[in-house]
Amino acid sequence: MTPRIAVVVPVYGNTATLRPLARRVAAALEGRAWRLRLVIDASPDDSAAVAGALAAQDRRISVSDLPVNGGQHAAIVAGLVAEPDADVWVCLDADLQDPPEALPLLLDRLAVGDVSAVFAGRRGQYESAARQLTGGLHRRLAARLTGLPADAGAYLAMDPAVRTAVVRAVRDEGAPSVVLAVARARRPVVSVPVERDLRTEGRSAWSGRARLRQSLRSLAWAARSGR
Repeated sequence: MTPRIAVVVPVYGNTATLRPLARRVAAALEGRAWRLRLVIDASPDDSAAVAGALAAQDRRISVSDLPVNGGQHAAIVAGLVAEPDADVWVCLDADLQDPPEALPLLLDRLAVGDVSAVFAGRRGQYESAARQLTGGLHRRLAARLTGLPADAGAYLAMDPAVRTAVVRAVRDEGAPSVVLAVARARRPVVSVPVERDLRTEGRSAWSGRARLRQSLRSLAWAARSGR
């Protein structure tokens, strides 16, 4: 039986990238059974209108339009909840830093059956040197606290057990990120190297100070939760 794949994408400030994203996802998943869920995280631009037009053109594309901005990870969970009828769930960003062409790599590795989640390990110079340095430090600390791969990020494929654990951890246990919530499944995971692309469009709803607070909150949660 062909596995049903749900691709969940949080969207904020991505008007210019949604159409190429949809095209590239469709090309990458040609011959597979897939759905694309675009979760508009109260984006202040025309992302909702573009997403709606894409959904009208392709029945495999659906849109969730959130009234209040909750951040990337809350938007991902909203998308996971909105797509219950899948066998595999994939999360990636809308800004095309996460290349859709890597989707088959993640899905084929997950299909081997010895792990429950596959992360796209971050490679390449995809952000400023300062952002990559601080982000890398955060991920290494989180890895020591949780046992997750040190290059894990929010581009990943997961099976039903991990999807259930992620939704429960973020919604009910206060997990501050989908990545850390994966550890709550207590299932084997792995990362595979994926070259990230530079962000040309899109932006975060959070300031640098807010990102720092989120990072500290994430590490504190990971320390309390343990492996």
